[in-house]
Amino acid sequence: MQFMQTLLCLLFISSGLQLQSIDAAQQKRNQSSLRAQQTALLNWKYSLGSPPALSSWQQRVHPCNWTGIMCNPTHMAVTNISLPNANLNGQLNGLNFSALPFIDYIDLSFNDIHGQIPTSFSSLAALSYLDFTSNGLSGSIPYNFGNLQSLTVLGLSFNNLSGQLPASMGNLTKLTYFYIHQNMLSGDIPEEIGKLTNLELLQLSNNSFIGQIPASIGNLTKLNSLRLYNNQLSGNIPSALANLINLQEIQLGANNLGGAIPDFLVNLTNLNMVVLFQNQITGVIPQAIGMLSNLTRLELGTNYLGGSIPPSIGNLTKLTFLNLVNNQITGSIPTEIGNLVNLITLNMYGNQISGSIPATIGNMKSIRYMRMFDNQLSGPLPPGFGNLTDMIYLSLINNSLVGPLPRDVCRGGQLEYFNVGMNMFNGSIPASLRRCKSLQIIEISYNQLTGDISQLFGIYPNLTTMDFSSNMLYGHLSPDWAASTGMVWFTAANNMITGGIPKELSKLTNLEILSLHSNHLSGNIPSEICNLTNLYRISFADNELSGSIPSEIGKLKNLQNIDISGNMIGGSIPESMGNCVSLVSLKVNNNSLTGSLPDAIGNLASLQTVLDLSSNDLSGPLPQSLGNLKMLEILNISHNKFSGGVPSSFESMLSLATLDVSYNNLVGPIPMKLLLRNYSAEWFLHNKDLCGPLSGLQPCNSIMIPRHHTGKHHTLILVIVPLCIVIVLAIVAVVFMARHRKRRHETTNVDRGDVFSIWNFDGKLAFEDLTRATENFDDKYIVGVGGYGNVYKVELQDGQQIAVKKLHPIEEGAFDEKGFHNEIDVLTKIRHRNIVKLYGFCSHSQYKLLVYDYINGGSLRATLANEQLATELDWKKRVAIVRDVAQAIYYLHYSCNPPVIHRDITSNNILLDTAFTAYVSDFGTARVLRPDSSNWSALAGTYGYIAPGI
Repeated sequence: MQFMQTLLCLLFISSGLQLQSIDAAQQKRNQSSLRAQQTALLNWKYSLGSPPALSSWQQRVHPCNWTGIMCNPTHMAVTNISLPNANLNGQLNGLNFSALPFIDYIDLSFNDIHGQIPTSFSSLAALSYLDFTSNGLSGSIPYNFGNLQSLTVLGLSFNNLSGQLPASMGNLTKLTYFYIHQNMLSGDIPEEIGKLTNLELLQLSNNSFIGQIPASIGNLTKLNSLRLYNNQLSGNIPSALANLINLQEIQLGANNLGGAIPDFLVNLTNLNMVVLFQNQITGVIPQAIGMLSNLTRLELGTNYLGGSIPPSIGNLTKLTFLNLVNNQITGSIPTEIGNLVNLITLNMYGNQISGSIPATIGNMKSIRYMRMFDNQLSGPLPPGFGNLTDMIYLSLINNSLVGPLPRDVCRGGQLEYFNVGMNMFNGSIPASLRRCKSLQIIEISYNQLTGDISQLFGIYPNLTTMDFSSNMLYGHLSPDWAASTGMVWFTAANNMITGGIPKELSKLTNLEILSLHSNHLSGNIPSEICNLTNLYRISFADNELSGSIPSEIGKLKNLQNIDISGNMIGGSIPESMGNCVSLVSLKVNNNSLTGSLPDAIGNLASLQTVLDLSSNDLSGPLPQSLGNLKMLEILNISHNKFSGGVPSSFESMLSLATLDVSYNNLVGPIPMKLLLRNYSAEWFLHNKDLCGPLSGLQPCNSIMIPRHHTGKHHTLILVIVPLCIVIVLAIVAVVFMARHRKRRHETTNVDRGDVFSIWNFDGKLAFEDLTRATENFDDKYIVGVGGYGNVYKVELQDGQQIAVKKLHPIEEGAFDEKGFHNEIDVLTKIRHRNIVKLYGFCSHSQYKLLVYDYINGGSLRATLANEQLATELDWKKRVAIVRDVAQAIYYLHYSCNPPVIHRDITSNNILLDTAFTAYVSDFGTARVLRPDSSNWSALAGTYGYIAPGI
């Protein structure tokens, strides 16, 4: 017995020693593994530049005590890395993932981890949680990402990932949350997404996915949130989504989805959010929408929905956000809308909603944002508006609302944005608006409001925009407006305001627009106004202002538009006006200005739209420096007392469409190049001795020129000699053309009328071919009609198609030769794949023809007007069209020598082929700019509009 006890004891001791040996070996292996993990993590730390957040990551510190690291106590292995918002900056390929086999949780969100996701990541077989949200990851998602089959949460949002979503993602069958919002992923959403049957949230929004929503998404029956908005998805909403009975949120906005709102949608009664804005959805809002009683957010804006708002919408009593903007909704607002007592935001603008605003709207006491502008609403505002005490933003602009403004519109004291302009409101400004200190924007223009503005408005410390123009307000401008120091826009135009312009307005240092025109303001323009250096628009026109233009005007270097016309301002134009180098438009006409025009006016090289000095008492010679205004389109100096000649520098003002120098004391010849621009003769009449070959003017050779006027004599020589040269060249050209035409007649033995110039098309095309193919230009061959001519589709005998533009005569028997030759001149110099190709031209006594390549898809305008074609023209194609046109314009501006400015880029002049490739056409209004060492000096084409920035 004692022996047995001894034997058992020895066995126990032996077993204990064996177990101790095994535990020691395991512990040794664990320690070795932990050292390897420690080494891998430290190497990664050093590759990140040793950021402060990882200061505890030291060799002497146990890794399980490091910041952001958690370990499994049994295996002594790193299992969690959690370092969100740790300012990490580096790449993932610096971390040896194979040394971390036990990792099941990684959160590196909101850092600056960049570079690609390494393929070695797939070795983390135990990983269940991965969040790389808000980093700088790029490249594609590795295909072997599908090996991470333990993943339940995957967050890759807010990165720069590109390429396609790999089909292997369908292997992640344990996923419950999949976020990949805001990347650059493209291609189709793979059908394999339907294998993720445990998904509760799928967010693929803000990418570039195309194609249809895969029907396999209908397999995700546990899904409660589907977010696919801001992609390029097309087709209808798939009926398979009807299976998603647990769906609480569906966001499909900003795609190219079409069709009607599907019937099954109203059966998904758990829905609390439906977002379908900015698609191509048609039909009406279904009456059954009221069944979705859990809805808190409904967005159907920017579609093609018609019909009226169903009364059942009043059943959505939990709704906090309703967006129906930019549709084609008609009818009136149902009274049931007043049931939406939890509604915070109501957006209905950009429709055709009519009728009055229902009184029940006063029940919606939670509302803060109401936007119903651009509709056809009428009638008075209901008194219930005073109940909306939480209102922050109210916009009813551009309707037909009448009656007084609500008395208690700002009873809650929170109103910041108040815009009721372009209606027919009358009466006075409500007292509650005067006391509303929270206001930032007040827009009440274009109504019939009355009252004394000296007392109607209060002091608004947060105000940025004030517009009460085009009403029947009177009184004077209060100096108290200076208290709104954040004001950017102040418009009081077109009222009955009297008194002066308060100099206190100079305290509004942020002011950019000051518009006081069409009132009865008097007194001087305060010089203090010139301290407002942020001003870019001043309009004081049509008042009773006197005094002079302040000499301090030159401080306003950002000023782009100034209009002080129609006043009684005297004195001279100050030399400092030349310092306003940003001016685009300057109007000082209809005043009493005297003196000469300062030479510094030529410094205003940015003047583009108009310089109007007419109807003043200005005198003296016109400065040569006016020729520096090379972008100016309209110059009116009529009804003054200017003397001397028209400066020759005017010839270099290439953009002038209007030049009115009538009713002055000008003498001498009109510069030759100005005569070639087909200006109206009326613009030169009623001068002293201005001469030229225009109706109503004396011919220059009939004017006696004193011998000592050598300058005039020299000018006449400069005019006559070129004329003689032109006449001689014309005679030579006529003789040459006559001989050339005779030779062509003899070789072809065909009567070609008086064709004097024609190009060949593949060596075969002739004038008779065009007339024969179009049956003498029968209307049935017309494929386009424009202001310059009709375009005919011509099919030649070999089956090839061309387009022929036949110019309209501008008057009986006369053509726009300039436009005709200009288009030839332009198109013969350019070759670009996105510019229509000119094959040739034909000039005939009865016809002026241009022969082009035929672009068989028609114009962009016609495509957009065709519902079926417009549907095919998805956003991807539209972006491609923009790119094609931009490349063509870039070529014209920067690759052509000299550059070409088209000046008429419209949807009519952009042609598409059947693949929706865009071609720029119609160069009849183009101009060619020829640079010399200092300026642009020559022009081909009509003179008029100049593209901004040229």
